[in-house]
Amino acid sequence: MPAQGEGTEVRVEVEGRVLRLTNLEKVLYPATGTTKGEVLDYYARIAPVLLPQLRDRAVTRVRWPHGTGRPSFFEKNAPTGTPPWVRTAEVSTTGSRRARSTGEAAQEGTLVFPVIDDLATLTWVVNLAALELHVHQWRVGRTGRSRRPDRIVIDLDPGEPAGLGECCEVALLVRGLLEDRGLEATPVLSGSKGLHLYAALDALPRGEAPADSTESTGLARAVAEQLQRDHPGLVTASMTKQRRGGKVFLDWSQNAGSKTTVAPYSLRGRDRPYAAAPLTWDEVVAGAEDPLDIDQLTFTEVLERVEAQGDLFAAG
Repeated sequence: MPAQGEGTEVRVEVEGRVLRLTNLEKVLYPATGTTKGEVLDYYARIAPVLLPQLRDRAVTRVRWPHGTGRPSFFEKNAPTGTPPWVRTAEVSTTGSRRARSTGEAAQEGTLVFPVIDDLATLTWVVNLAALELHVHQWRVGRTGRSRRPDRIVIDLDPGEPAGLGECCEVALLVRGLLEDRGLEATPVLSGSKGLHLYAALDALPRGEAPADSTESTGLARAVAEQLQRDHPGLVTASMTKQRRGGKVFLDWSQNAGSKTTVAPYSLRGRDRPYAAAPLTWDEVVAGAEDPLDIDQLTFTEVLERVEAQGDLFAAG
């Protein structure tokens, strides 16, 4: 795939699919001059570690058709003109879900999401200026069978003057409580202000694993509220924004069946092309000890890390 084109349109073949890529020279990150062609190149190169984070999940996209700093919009439904080969998932607004093809009409009260299982679909989505890719914490069954949540996520969001250093400090506390429950956490820089902590639920015995999103949300909330009780000067689990100043807000709500979180390795629509980047726990410890040792990472830095260290999310 070309990283940039001189014309307004090129045709490329990706996994046997012919795609029309447009406006490759368009600047999507004005602060750095990063073009749409460079964004497409990033997603093509990061695909081997990103696609496992998207596979079998309904994907909400955030699109910046005129670049960051200009209006953006969330898109859940597959748009008009979606290629017939793109797999989609019909998600009920009441929480039930089943896999489907784009050829069927959506039932009332449902949304039809694209499911990004391959590079061709990823390329098609990114060509629509979808910089951010958000996913649920449950997967879509290919036969239509509803699946349990397969992981929980806790979003560590610092309220000024707290920052990434405080997030790292709190992340270590969250890690300990999750380990007490038999869960191993993986830290991910959000690409925005804070950190995300993921924990796979398949480590729990069948009888102890959450049966649905309500139970997984309850598990994440219990961890957040325990830390709020133990460290009230540092942590809040309250949704009230006025209570977050100088503290790290532990957002447990992103485990709800209708909620999504930006996928690891996805770009963010910030002023610079930051990406959600998995970390080692040694890096989190260093950030807790000295906040100058940790910062959000650009897509170039993320690519360099993956080349040197592999998929830290899988390793975690």
